[in-house]
Amino acid sequence: MAGSGRRPEHRGPPELVSGESGGSRVVEIQSQMSERAVELLGLPEDRPCLLLDVGCGSGLSGDYISEEGHYWIGMDISPAMLDVAVEREVEGDLLLADVGHGIPFRPGMFDGCISISAVQWLCNADKKSHSPPKRLYRFFSTLYTALARGSRAVLQLYPENSEQLELITAQAMRAGFTGGMVVDYPNSAKAKKFFLCLFVGTSGTLPKVRASMSSSPAAVHFPHRTRFRNVKGKSVKKSRDWILEKKERRRRQGKEVRADTKYTGRKRRPHF
Repeated sequence: MAGSGRRPEHRGPPELVSGESGGSRVVEIQSQMSERAVELLGLPEDRPCLLLDVGCGSGLSGDYISEEGHYWIGMDISPAMLDVAVEREVEGDLLLADVGHGIPFRPGMFDGCISISAVQWLCNADKKSHSPPKRLYRFFSTLYTALARGSRAVLQLYPENSEQLELITAQAMRAGFTGGMVVDYPNSAKAKKFFLCLFVGTSGTLPKVRASMSSSPAAVHFPHRTRFRNVKGKSVKKSRDWILEKKERRRRQGKEVRADTKYTGRKRRPHF
């Protein structure tokens, strides 16, 4: 799924970069979205926190994090963007990495994570070996591990379509996150912003959205699923979760499926 280029953040190669090099207007947009993402994290006011910035680019989001008195580590796939961050002498630590390969930090290390205009690039298959669902799951599962229990990740993104949005949220759920999508200014074509708010270990309440006088707020939860998974992160075959997921897929395909009941997936006693 290639970027349409209609947004300033879409400029550049189809890689996991933040695309901040488009001038003062793009810098302003980036700063505003960074401020909003940190606000949605709901960080404690009485102590500094360590945050992860995914797709940190030249460090504009990190500048705001530092101004708020927090520490940060930034990851980006673009050496050129990280070189700019080094030249700007940002206060955070920088790591050249493709988050589609996973988040390489110890469990529970971060108090929160933000990402501005980056996660949608994981939906691209830039190489034959790239599988968007697998890369997204690898990202979300290792991010879940790297975040402290009770913390949040706020990922601002520009989904190309509803299918891409469903792919991203499905892999986040599969990795164990709860939460949902907060859409600021939902009725504005230009100002609309999507923030995927994810909770680790708790089912928190989605923050209030920003809405103009002529628009109505939009906050969409995705349901919490019982985590009954095997070591590969998949529901155990023939389990109740596995059967319910299979039935839901068939419903989306327009096929007739029996209604779910308390007997769905129940094991029957062997007959002699």
